[in-house]
Amino acid sequence: MSSMVEGGREHSYSGGLTVSVVAICLMAASCGLLFGYHVGVAGGVTQMESFLKKFFPEVLSSMKSAKRDAYCKYDNQLLTAFTSSMYIASSLSSLVAGRVTRRVGRQAVMLIGGILFLAGSIINAVAISVAMLIIGQMMLGFGVGFTTQAAPLYLAETSPARWRGAFTIAYHIFVCTGSVVASIVNYLTNPIPKWGWRISLGVAAVPASIVTVGALLVTDSPTSLVLRGKTDEARTSLQWIRGSDVNIEVEFKDIVCAVEEACRNEEGAFKRLRSKCYRPCTVMMVAIPVFFQFTGMVVVFVFAPVLFRTVGFNSEKAILGSAIINLVTLFAVVISTFIVDRFGRRFLFLSGGISMMLCQVLVSWILAEHLGKHNAVTMARNYAVAVLVLMCLYTFSLGLSWDSLKWVILSEIHPVDTRSVGQAISMSIAFVIYFVQAQVFTTLLCHLKFGIFLFFAGCVMTMTAFIAAFLPETKGVPLEALQAVWARHWYWRRFIVQDAKHELDQSG
Repeated sequence: MSSMVEGGREHSYSGGLTVSVVAICLMAASCGLLFGYHVGVAGGVTQMESFLKKFFPEVLSSMKSAKRDAYCKYDNQLLTAFTSSMYIASSLSSLVAGRVTRRVGRQAVMLIGGILFLAGSIINAVAISVAMLIIGQMMLGFGVGFTTQAAPLYLAETSPARWRGAFTIAYHIFVCTGSVVASIVNYLTNPIPKWGWRISLGVAAVPASIVTVGALLVTDSPTSLVLRGKTDEARTSLQWIRGSDVNIEVEFKDIVCAVEEACRNEEGAFKRLRSKCYRPCTVMMVAIPVFFQFTGMVVVFVFAPVLFRTVGFNSEKAILGSAIINLVTLFAVVISTFIVDRFGRRFLFLSGGISMMLCQVLVSWILAEHLGKHNAVTMARNYAVAVLVLMCLYTFSLGLSWDSLKWVILSEIHPVDTRSVGQAISMSIAFVIYFVQAQVFTTLLCHLKFGIFLFFAGCVMTMTAFIAAFLPETKGVPLEALQAVWARHWYWRRFIVQDAKHELDQSG
């Protein structure tokens, strides 16, 4: 890790925005379409009457029962398995993708992910049984796991340090775009009887084709090429990315030094992540995905249509409400792209956290006071609209902060030798929790009722305090120099200094 810093100085590199870097970063970022489209389409499809009638008729009967608790309309474990099965597959493939990415490169992994997602979308579109649906979902999950692991790394390694935050967030812009497109497709196909849901699930083949073709047209990242011993190709790739008239020697030397440092420590990235010098990276790679999953994001990105049906909207208006939520998220992420490298990561984390917490408390209060009262299965229209407005404000805050910044932080905190493994572990943790939440959310909503939003508010308060205390600012710092940032932090520096002294003692 010492190769990241030279004489205590952080290097600044030449080169700015070029057509090449914009083109390849947009291609890598388009991998977010896969994740976004699936998340957006699954929540809408699970409340389509045509879909429920074919695969889950008991849920449809339960919805129409006057005696059914307003919070328990969708409490069916097999139905949630349709949604959650993708995430367990994504978790498993993320771990495999970490090793594969190091061996064959970021570009090849994105290509594999696109092909797997394409296969899953075809299986889902022609499904005739729940088992077939779940197999298709798992194929989608494998594709998402591969692309989610590789694309943020690719973006972090190819984008200029000055705009790394913006380019990495571009991945999430495509995630949000995919969700918006999915909501629109759901809205248009919902009125189609019997087979409208097939169109919604089948359209996933379009973003899969975009990613597959795009991955064939780009070069791999310079860091990945150096890792695989292709130094000349790496130099050519970096020169093409930065521009033909730019002096790349300082940046290329730092990349090579960082990779050589990684290769000298072949005892295993997992073992190194347990050492004191890597303690900040290890803690953050676990804490960030865990905290993000407990922001309440599962309500927005997966079950927004279900929530809106619960509070009283009909099917079409529930999907429309989900589309509005996704548009607000996209708007927030675009704004975050323009300000993340100006105001920094910490400011957005903290301001977004406070706003999210307030919105969740207010949503909980409205549900407690007005849902399920006086034997009614819904709430008054004006209060249902208030829930939609508050969810929009919550989504805007989430998109501006945690939802965008998790990709930035997770892709930039690691040195080269643990970057692939660290990203894989983070993504696997996120998908495991995503799976658990997707599987149990409707049951928790049924049992905890409005209290589930108070639970999420408490989690947001805790994680906002964590960020305030333990995450240093990383904006504008080259990846190869981030060790200096940890070494200056009031808490993490003790581990860096202790490990450095230990290495000096061992060397005599």
